[in-house]
Amino acid sequence: MMKLAVAISAGGLVLAGCGGGTSKESSSSAANPSASGSSAPSAATDVKVGMAYDVGGRGDQSFNDAAAAGLDKAKSEFGLETKEATAVNGENEAAREERLNQLVEAGYTNIVAVGFAYAASVGKVAKENPDVHFAIIDDASDASKGDNVAQLTFAEQEGSFLVGAAAALKTKEDHIGFVGGVNVPLIVKFQAGYEAGAKEVNPKIKIDSTYLTQPPDFSGFGDPAKGKTAAEGMYQGGADIVYHAAGGSGAGVFTAAKDAGGMAIGVDSDQAKTAEEAVRDVIITSMIKKVDVAVYDYLSKAVNGSAPAGNIVYDLKADGVGYSTTGDKLGADVIAKLEDYKAKIIAGEIKVPDTM
Repeated sequence: MMKLAVAISAGGLVLAGCGGGTSKESSSSAANPSASGSSAPSAATDVKVGMAYDVGGRGDQSFNDAAAAGLDKAKSEFGLETKEATAVNGENEAAREERLNQLVEAGYTNIVAVGFAYAASVGKVAKENPDVHFAIIDDASDASKGDNVAQLTFAEQEGSFLVGAAAALKTKEDHIGFVGGVNVPLIVKFQAGYEAGAKEVNPKIKIDSTYLTQPPDFSGFGDPAKGKTAAEGMYQGGADIVYHAAGGSGAGVFTAAKDAGGMAIGVDSDQAKTAEEAVRDVIITSMIKKVDVAVYDYLSKAVNGSAPAGNIVYDLKADGVGYSTTGDKLGADVIAKLEDYKAKIIAGEIKVPDTM
């Protein structure tokens, strides 16, 4: 993986899934400057943005919502015309290709695909349409590579290391858990970092882990009932903190934590702000993956006539990943230790694994 750190100039709020046959679409061309407090754009832009969401789309309280936030900010600031489409559980490759082709045929100049499931379709459609610019989130494979494709990826293992250390510092049972949505290399990065961080604090800590589904079944990213069942087993088995990297299924993990009197760790966005209000108090931190920053960064460059291409990695050094402190549940002593770990990772003193 090409380690290109990107300078990030916007503050921000990330899970991938795949999805079945049809798509939900919406479009808009009117920007609302008051949405982000920005003034109206000084000049019109020819950039038209198509956003192809993963399963769950807007409202997943996680990965897709973070991408939507980046789109909304760019739309408000630059007066972009946008169109959105959302994947459905169980759809095949042809459906993803069709969604992208429909955006191309509708005249959208820059198309953002949210999630690694779009890799093959982005690679194919981009090659067939060299004058259209594409971005894909969470994939740096050869499948999506192209001269007109920006691969926006993250060092999820680094952010996960920090919340793993937080879990080990906050647990009262020396027993924690991890719930992954689908057992794919991307989500393994979350698990690898989380376990490495926890074991850095306590080499003897007990860590339960499970994945909700195996590919090609990607429903594990959008099934709160499965997330709840998996987390319930961990809490009943003695774990008192569970970290999820499961997109919309994480809502079930939070419900299980609430019912068990346990604690949970969110992902992608600061879920102590975005989850259902009834469960926010169990979320001690979230691994922040700034998908919104990546989307906004890409679109701002596109508006300036310099849409990037190639793999762009958002890591700790670039402030592309991190952890949240909403609710002050970590405590100053834990935060101080996490900041020390963060500095060591950035300096290269700690090498965080991205595989198990």
